[in-house]
Amino acid sequence: MKNLLLSNGFLSVIAQWFSANILALGREMRLSYLPPLMVYVAAGISGLTGIVGTFYVKEKLGLSAEFLAMLGFWMMLPWALKMPLGHLVDLVWRWKGLMVYLGASLIMLSLLIMIGLLGHTEAMAAMASIETWYVLSALLAPIGYVLQDVVADAMTVEAVPRVDEDGQKLDTEKRKLMHVTMQTLGRVAIIGGGVLVSVANVFLLRDAGTLPEAEKEAVYLLVYELALIIPLISIFGVVFAAWLQRRERKRFLAQGYSRQEVDTLLGMHAESPAINWWILGGGLVFTVISLGVGVSRISGGEEIVFGISMAIVVFLMWRLTDELEPDARNVLVGTAVLIFVFRAIPGPGAGSTWWMIDTLGFDQQFLAILSLVGAILTLFGMFIFRRFMAERSIAYIIGFLTIVGTFLSFPIIGMYFGLHEWTAAMTGGVVDARFIVLIDTALESPLGQIAMIPMLAWIANSAPEKLKATFFAVMASFTNLALSASQLGTKYLNQVYEVKREVKDAVGEVTIPADYSELGHLLITVTIIGFVLPLITILIVKHSRFRNA
Repeated sequence: MKNLLLSNGFLSVIAQWFSANILALGREMRLSYLPPLMVYVAAGISGLTGIVGTFYVKEKLGLSAEFLAMLGFWMMLPWALKMPLGHLVDLVWRWKGLMVYLGASLIMLSLLIMIGLLGHTEAMAAMASIETWYVLSALLAPIGYVLQDVVADAMTVEAVPRVDEDGQKLDTEKRKLMHVTMQTLGRVAIIGGGVLVSVANVFLLRDAGTLPEAEKEAVYLLVYELALIIPLISIFGVVFAAWLQRRERKRFLAQGYSRQEVDTLLGMHAESPAINWWILGGGLVFTVISLGVGVSRISGGEEIVFGISMAIVVFLMWRLTDELEPDARNVLVGTAVLIFVFRAIPGPGAGSTWWMIDTLGFDQQFLAILSLVGAILTLFGMFIFRRFMAERSIAYIIGFLTIVGTFLSFPIIGMYFGLHEWTAAMTGGVVDARFIVLIDTALESPLGQIAMIPMLAWIANSAPEKLKATFFAVMASFTNLALSASQLGTKYLNQVYEVKREVKDAVGEVTIPADYSELGHLLITVTIIGFVLPLITILIVKHSRFRNA
């Protein structure tokens, strides 16, 4: 009888937790949240070509890990353009859908270039080198996603209603909860898109590693062709948002409200905000200098562009945060700094993946399975840690993630020095390299998105009226610049610890032999930096006048 009561009590606790953390999110879902979620789903589905792209670069292109890290820097740079683009969204709010259409067009063009490279290689090579086409495709896609993302971010603020169905103003705490729910659902949509593409990759890339070259390229081509659905989903989200807007307007007009009152109730821009020439001018200067440095290919170009963009973003943050009360400003700045340092930690670069493919024997399908496990557990982890995110400070969350992430990096370092060989011998081949990586991915994946949700909810809740897109864009630009800093750090580390994969020419002769002898030192250095920097930053912020959300 006692065991039965204990069992019932345990089941009751599980049921309450499930209701509070998972079912509650579904109950709080609103139809108005759906349009930005569709744009976020499209961003999540963008990972469909990730694994194919990795193998395409490794098998077809002679690009070094250092060059790929540098390319990654330029691919991240368009996200800093969220500043002028965000302000532009506020200025042309009624026509914001056009920016989504333009972004979708650039994404489609990027995919069509890759389809041309895989399906019509000789014709594409006759016009320009394969490497040039690949770099162009790699740079077009992030510009398209930035255009869509800056609109989606502003739409998440608009999606949270200011009034109830009768036009009565909602209280502040209820709207704050809605913002947290909206931002959580946004991350769920992105990761959910990742789950869908991971399942597709597991199916599409089965046995790809053993296929003849022609059949393998046909599989890669099919993946890129399927990816053409990405821009269509985001376009449909904007169309659906316009339909919802018209429906809400008709409902309030039927209740007797005037058109001007309806605009106020729906939080629409009755009039455009004043043009902020600091933001538009800063964005223009940033764009011109970035393009000039990129075209000139001067030494230290990435560092010059990063320094200028950081100066511009920090200046615009200072100008824009004047809209906030001093306490709110200190909280926002402290929170942004913590997030920046946490996201700026460098990684090992492409060499780590090449080593797993060449030395550990990971093929396309296994990497797809890893991606699927990571996406599913990230999604599940967001539900598990939902209350943890809501109740803990950003400093606590980042400290927790830093310590856990450091411990989870040890198995990969251990495998470089033969850990998987020892565990396989001790367990009859059960705990081999694939087993260790699967478990490590399962434990690490839920941690990836946790730090961003409280930050996004705080930004959305703090955004001044009429400047929601601008405010969101400037703050997001600052935290996104951290990823550019991460790519720069990755490039520097790959210069110190050089990792080479095997490169063959057109007739199959090895032109560059594989060399992973310095990868172990690279992995250890990345782990030490990732542990020390965030914890030092937490201590500095804690003992300064700034605070964190």
